[in-house]
Amino acid sequence: MDKVVVTGMGIISAIGDTVAQNRQSLKKGISGIGHAKHFVSKYTQLLPFAEIDYSTSDLKKKLNITQSGATRTDLLALYAFREAIADAQLETSSLVSRQIALIGASTVGGMCLTDELYADANKKGENGSEYLLSYPNSAGAMFIQAQYNIGGIVNTFNTACSSSANAIMFGARLIKNGLATKAIVGGVDSLAKYTVNGFKSLMILSDAPCRPFDRDRKGLNLGEGAAFLVLEKEKDAAGKKIYAEVKGYGNSNDAFHPSSTSPEADGPFLSMQRALQSSGLHPKQIDFINAHGTATENNDETESLAMLKLFQTPPHFASTKSYTGHTLGAAGAVEAVNTILSLYHQEIYPSLNFENKIESTGLVPVKEYGSKILNNVMSNSFGFGGNCTSLIFGKI
Repeated sequence: MDKVVVTGMGIISAIGDTVAQNRQSLKKGISGIGHAKHFVSKYTQLLPFAEIDYSTSDLKKKLNITQSGATRTDLLALYAFREAIADAQLETSSLVSRQIALIGASTVGGMCLTDELYADANKKGENGSEYLLSYPNSAGAMFIQAQYNIGGIVNTFNTACSSSANAIMFGARLIKNGLATKAIVGGVDSLAKYTVNGFKSLMILSDAPCRPFDRDRKGLNLGEGAAFLVLEKEKDAAGKKIYAEVKGYGNSNDAFHPSSTSPEADGPFLSMQRALQSSGLHPKQIDFINAHGTATENNDETESLAMLKLFQTPPHFASTKSYTGHTLGAAGAVEAVNTILSLYHQEIYPSLNFENKIESTGLVPVKEYGSKILNNVMSNSFGFGGNCTSLIFGKI
């Protein structure tokens, strides 16, 4: 069967608004976690966030969007989408083809405008509030579909933090099963009171920059971002830059708890194991893992346990959430881009802020930037409700 390959990538995050800028920040150890300037909340001055350095009005101007009802989430999605299709040399006129799929992902959707929608709750008229159609988590993908009249399958995943990893997996499967020749896959989330207040109620937000896999970790930092990848068959990518092969993927759901993985790490273990099985690789053939690494008490310990169970001696690993924060539904795609950059440029970006290993597992993430021969890399995304997804990318 023909290989499914990545021919284009686009990203906007707190560490850069292009793929190249994100890579430079990762190489230099520059984190985007700090005080938010545009997000308005009672927690803005109390907690650090990984905010993109554009106001919503700035994004509208940059993208030349004037229509009402466009949310920050929609705009971030469009921003990353445009870079991805340009990078893959896709003509916008070709997107009307029924063979081109758009698979998005989001948990926030239009909830960034919950206050505005609430204020319009009693608005009369045929269409009601301008924000009503922008509210669902599928709104970002539908916004892009409307901009470009995309003719193929359009879908949106909401499986919490594994959402856009599942979008990537689904897009690759569409191509392998002959349901699309190209799939533009990814995800987006913006900072929103709804999610910030929710995570605050769970008591897992850190009041300092996060410390993935550190013994003294205090929780996560919420971030915002968007990333998209263009997937197609290798035979159709002649003359294009090919970043990587989508070599394997695995999904599991341990259904242990609404917001925690099981102490036995069943979900993370099974998702990584199934990704290996689908790729035909052995554990020793994985050269690097971009870990989910949220810096929460439960996640880092169970992910460490799963890596020990599967690999015995785990490969090098790190968490780029120490740069971008946790971008929720966008995390799988944002971190897939970061993982593919490692593979393509044969380099590893370190976890930031690590000092002491977790005593029960003894694992130490990569702490310094460096070159390394990489053939196969894994990216983990583990979501609320136990939905866990692992992706494997291979060197072409």
